[in-house]
Amino acid sequence: MAVAFKDPSWTDSALAPSSAFDDHGETEPREECGVFGVWAPGEEVAKLTYFGLFALQHRGQEAAGIAVGDGDRIVVFKDTGLVSQIFDESSLDALQGNVAIGHTRYSTAGGKKWENVQPMFRTSPDGTDVALGHNGNLINLLDLEKEARDQGVADKSTTTSDTSVITALLASAVSDGTTVFQAASQLLPKVKGAFCLTFTDGHTLYAARDPHGVRPLVLGRLDRGWVIASETCALDIVGATFVREIEPGELVAIDESGVRTERFAETTHKGCVFEYVYLARPDSVIRARSVNQTRIDIGRRLAREFPADGDLVIPVPESGNPAAVGYARESGIPFGQGLVKNAYVGRTFIQPSQTLRELGIRLKLNPLREVIAGKKLVVVDDSIVRGNTQRALIRMLREAGAAAVHVRIASPPVKWPCFYGIDFASPGELIANAVTGEMESPDSVIESIRSAIGADSLGFVSIEQMVESTEQVADQLCTACFDGKYPLGLPQGNPNADLVAKLQNDDRSF
Repeated sequence: MAVAFKDPSWTDSALAPSSAFDDHGETEPREECGVFGVWAPGEEVAKLTYFGLFALQHRGQEAAGIAVGDGDRIVVFKDTGLVSQIFDESSLDALQGNVAIGHTRYSTAGGKKWENVQPMFRTSPDGTDVALGHNGNLINLLDLEKEARDQGVADKSTTTSDTSVITALLASAVSDGTTVFQAASQLLPKVKGAFCLTFTDGHTLYAARDPHGVRPLVLGRLDRGWVIASETCALDIVGATFVREIEPGELVAIDESGVRTERFAETTHKGCVFEYVYLARPDSVIRARSVNQTRIDIGRRLAREFPADGDLVIPVPESGNPAAVGYARESGIPFGQGLVKNAYVGRTFIQPSQTLRELGIRLKLNPLREVIAGKKLVVVDDSIVRGNTQRALIRMLREAGAAAVHVRIASPPVKWPCFYGIDFASPGELIANAVTGEMESPDSVIESIRSAIGADSLGFVSIEQMVESTEQVADQLCTACFDGKYPLGLPQGNPNADLVAKLQNDDRSF
């Protein structure tokens, strides 16, 4: 039995983060989701999950949900909005049980409808409740949808996202002769793409990670239980001790018998390099490498590749901070905080007038004039998408008295869409494509971007130096958004994927 306390008629327009302050259409790279799970009899599993989702809020800010099982039923509480907006003391106290899963969402598949908020819930033919949360994107969704329709367990109204399709197929395979673990073992080899799953039948906590390990997923130990989370920072916040990563191609089950695992596919590591660059929290660790230290190292390497004649290194907060520290240390140029970020912009639901909309970047960032006036600035940011943010920021810094603005980017130019769980702008909207022609050299591409955003100079860290900063084997990382090489293949029925395939067949690039 599932119970949804929030009214499904509360649509995204009521609670979803407003796009009103998007800098004239600027869209930062967005993760799809964060997942969390806990098995801990005797503990307040809903509250542990609540705090775990707080730590994973950066991975998705459109919606969140928690499902708790007590062995007899699963209760689901979910809605659009931030974790702090959805849950309160009374709602968490109502979620009693021994096992829980949680999810925080940013949509890249299925849209922003309430029906797509996770965890998803289904009841199997034998009456078993199944709740499931998913981080990633599938590339064979059309095949899975067809299988679900052929089995009579799905239609357009009940399978509105890749997660709902997986949940329907998983629940439909559970019967008197097939356990949830067995059903997952049969289903997962047929699921292609990037996925990290946490799911439960109300008694056991399950987790699975795709064979390429595109997105991170870790296992932690509590005094009286176990935790699964997208990132190690979520283990820290609930007091869990890191045990290990869930291996790519591994299915895990946790209950009173302990931790059981099974391999459903051979491992072929293709972790997302952008997790190190931008997506993961800096206090997380991925494959034994500190994300914060990786970003500092990228900054050091960026300083060696693209030195600048500057008086002060300033980050674009918050994501540019570690790379700016590295750049300052390597270059010997002093580090300073030249910009103040308003942490609440983007979370307001008040629609601005056109006059306020035109203020753009000023709603998010404000210069410390006494720090930057008369200084030649080296401004370090994590990435450039459309370029609108950087263009407005540079203009604002000059108005505040900066003598020069040298921009340094802690990732290569983003030229290709991601189909594995990150939402970038469409290919034609990316500034690295919009300002260039087919035959331009890398140097001329950078010069075209520099001119477009109005910087005195511009430099991007190279793919090679970025990868070396992660301390991972180069061929075990996915760098598709930078080089167009898609290790998992392209998704079915996606217009951007069709465009990519055409360009690759024509041996062209954006």
